[in-house]
Amino acid sequence: MNAPPGIVYLLDDEPGLIRALTRLLLMEGFPVRGFTSVQAFFEAYRPQDIACLVLDVAMPELNGLDLQQQLSRRGILMPVIFLTGQSDIPMSVRAIKAGAVDFLTKPVNDAELLHAVNVALQMAAVRRQTILKAATLGARFAELTPREREVMAHVVAGKLNKQIAADLGTGEQNIKIHRGRVMEKMGVESLADLVRVAEQLGIGRPDSRLRSGV
Repeated sequence: MNAPPGIVYLLDDEPGLIRALTRLLLMEGFPVRGFTSVQAFFEAYRPQDIACLVLDVAMPELNGLDLQQQLSRRGILMPVIFLTGQSDIPMSVRAIKAGAVDFLTKPVNDAELLHAVNVALQMAAVRRQTILKAATLGARFAELTPREREVMAHVVAGKLNKQIAADLGTGEQNIKIHRGRVMEKMGVESLADLVRVAEQLGIGRPDSRLRSGV
């Protein structure tokens, strides 16, 4: 197996299981960091990591499902794989609905765990790329002037230059200039690309504040 880039965090109060899973994952090329306490995990966690968490449901300090919710509240959108000592369908359904990648019963099957970790790290990598792309687009949008933002909102709404000029009380040539600057600053080459960027930024939605730059 070619391990995807990223770190596997292990959190279980059984030191023996942490050692066994660490050996397994290291043999398959996964970087691993194991912990037996929630506090130790939070102290070591690095937000910049592409990572997933293999988490015991029955942690003594904090229920695994409660910890999953705490991660979400802290903005830690790390894919979670749950381990449990007994099959519990209602609990597994709750975990999956909350975004868990998988819910595995101990003693965990090696192949199932490796597959789940592989999927989780791929999800984490995609999520990181999405976040970085959104941050880049947001930074580009912030460079637009108030007038350029107005023009952009009208352009992605499908209006022609002369219509935008009439709406904004200016000349069509000025709109052409602003439109060109918007395309350049947003890093797009076509109207279709600009529309996709606007959708990602939320421009055009009824509840959007980006149209006015608020």
